[in-house]
Order: sequence, then C-alpha cells, then structure tokens
Amino acid sequence: MPEKFDLDSAIRKIKDFPKKGILFYDITSILTNPQAFESCIERMVEIYSKSGISAIAAIEARGFLFAAPLAIRLKLPLVIIRKKGKLPGDTYRADVTLEYGTDTIEVHKSDVKAGMVFLLIDDLIATGGTLKGAVELLAKGGGKVKEIFGVVGLPFLGYAKKLEGITITTLIDYHGE
Repeated sequence: MPEKFDLDSAIRKIKDFPKKGILFYDITSILTNPQAFESCIERMVEIYSKSGISAIAAIEARGFLFAAPLAIRLKLPLVIIRKKGKLPGDTYRADVTLEYGTDTIEVHKSDVKAGMVFLLIDDLIATGGTLKGAVELLAKGGGKVKEIFGVVGLPFLGYAKKLEGITITTLIDYHGE
C-alpha cells in the first residue's frame, strides 16, 4: 500500500477559469502523477471495501476515471451516468442545475436494478447539482445511493444541503480563496 500522498500538491489550481473570479481545481494533474492517482484509488478501497454497497455509479467523464479502478478492485458493477444523447439504449433522464448553467444527464434503464445500493463517484463536488440529479436517476430504476465520493470537495458551495441524508466523503476539501 502506498503512503498517504499530499493531494493538495498534486492538484493544479487555475485562476479565472472557466470565468473571471473562479479558482478551478484541476484533477487532471492527479492523473499524470501515478503516485497521486494510486494513492486516491488505495484510499477509496480502504474506505469502501466493507461499506455494503452493491454497485458503483460514476458521473461523466472524470468520475469514470476514479470509479473504474475501484469497481475492478471491489469486484462491483460500474454504472455510468452521461450527458444527454451519449447513451444508445433506453434511458432515465434528469435535468440538473450546475454551477455555471444547466444540463441533462442519463443512465441506461437496463443498468439500474431495483435494490441496488450505490456508491456515486465524481471527481469534484461543487454545488451538488449533478450528483442530486444522479441520485434521482438511480432512484427511478429502484436503486438507492448510500454514499457519494469526490476526490475534491468545495463545501463552501453548499453541496451538503442539496445532498442531505447521504454520506459524502472527499479526500481533500477547499474552502474558497
């Protein structure tokens, strides 16, 4: 098992992106650092190996990068949640409010079975709008989100209130500039 890694040192911070006044926390720099990426996956395995989840759901696209290795390690199904129009089968849809606008997300109906207990993963948790929509999507198929995971959390944006009642875990939190 790798030593705990200082994630803050691996996360690139970009001022004024995607618009002036925003400090963007770029997790792609974790992906280019094998030690940082491995540390994230190992910590996720430690946290969720005995959590009672029966499946993992991940938000497009960076959420997939953290969810896939965890799903393999825990030998659990991986359900992907994508933006509207990206999945070819019958889907459940939810409109979501984002920090910078709105969008629609979808999940294959055939991938969500009644009684599934999910860990929902995204790379960064900001306002919680997409995650809230994902919780609604999975519920449409009879699934339940037990826990939410993000590598980075921005609690000052109020996601905890929007996702009330669900355990939320992050590896690092930022509290604004």
